[in-house]
Amino acid sequence: MIDINACIEKLPYWDKLTAEERDFVRSRSAIRQYKRGQNMHSQDSACLGMILVLEGEARAYILSEEGREITLFRLHAGEPCVLSASCVISRLTFDTHIVAETGCTVLVIGPDAFSSLTDRNIYVRCFMYELATEHFSAVMASMQQILFMRYDRRLAMFLLEEHERTNSREIRMTHERIAQNTSSAREVVARTLKRFSTQGLVELRRGSIMLKDIGGLKKIVS
Repeated sequence: MIDINACIEKLPYWDKLTAEERDFVRSRSAIRQYKRGQNMHSQDSACLGMILVLEGEARAYILSEEGREITLFRLHAGEPCVLSASCVISRLTFDTHIVAETGCTVLVIGPDAFSSLTDRNIYVRCFMYELATEHFSAVMASMQQILFMRYDRRLAMFLLEEHERTNSREIRMTHERIAQNTSSAREVVARTLKRFSTQGLVELRRGSIMLKDIGGLKKIVS
């Protein structure tokens, strides 16, 4: 059983709230669980509110006119997101989707509560705009990589980031999921990984990739 009160106290701005505001947030917060692949937020759904990932991993992306998914950034345990509260941020003009990459548990601060807090509490308002700026910076970094970086370099960078994040040489991801996270096609991922394998950089396994030459991958990135 998840203790929602303990989860709420993990909010970055919790210690900046008054006793009245804390009670208000408690009354309008909820724990939600999503299955892998389940949509959490899109332009067609109701405004979710601010979320804080408690367990699992989520991915924010946009859709091209052709239906191609372009990943903006990922969310891991302990990371908040305000793009799911687009109804609160009036200047947020692009449509985003958030999907559960794994089984995901999140704390949701309802849009009415989050909107009220941003109006009444300068610390919460600053938090919202600072986090929105961080999200935008992540979006710009993703766009720069897609537009100006060779795919082999992008893929090597992604594998190294996963290695550092998980502290493991084995990257447990399918080609399809890597393609989604690197905004490419599964065929391109498979072709590039096969080349990495021929070069002795990785070993391809069923449902995972073993990194054999970290230094070699770093040379591709540099």
